[in-house]
Amino acid sequence: MKLKLLKRSAERKLDAKRLRREGLIPAVCYSKGKVGENIAVDATEFKSFLRQVLPGRLPTTIFSLVDQGKERRVIIKDIQYNIINYDVISLDFEELHDNQHVNIKVPIESSGANECIGVKLGGVLRQVIRHVRVRCLPKDIPAFFTLDVTELQMSQSKRLSDIKWPETVRPLADLKEVAVVIVKR
Repeated sequence: MKLKLLKRSAERKLDAKRLRREGLIPAVCYSKGKVGENIAVDATEFKSFLRQVLPGRLPTTIFSLVDQGKERRVIIKDIQYNIINYDVISLDFEELHDNQHVNIKVPIESSGANECIGVKLGGVLRQVIRHVRVRCLPKDIPAFFTLDVTELQMSQSKRLSDIKWPETVRPLADLKEVAVVIVKR
């Protein structure tokens, strides 16, 4: 997903408000060892990209910021919304470098919920942890992790240790934590 960026000055709060009126989103692009760079991206272009991203997968979506023919791969580290109309009012990007590890939140998805034995017996699948923090190189960023819950009975659970972790991804959470559980209604 490519976004055109505009460099901006961030001297006053009024500058950010002016950018929003012009249909831009003020943003900051952080890169390791450098001061954050103040930029702006087109609001309608960014909204159209947000509509394409599956729910929960924004933290693992890699964007390309284009500036005068140069592309920089980035991920979103923080996004702020207007509390009234949910428009995006501010973005923080982190630049990805091929040889530097990145800490990222990866979504956990449950598969087999419709065929789950505990759900068929009247239970409810409760997902306790929706994202897990991991450390990896940018080329190894997984889109999501899957937990198969088909065989779970009533009051049984799956932990983070039940995820099939790739060799190149290091979890930063305690693997003993419960990720999903079947509970009574």
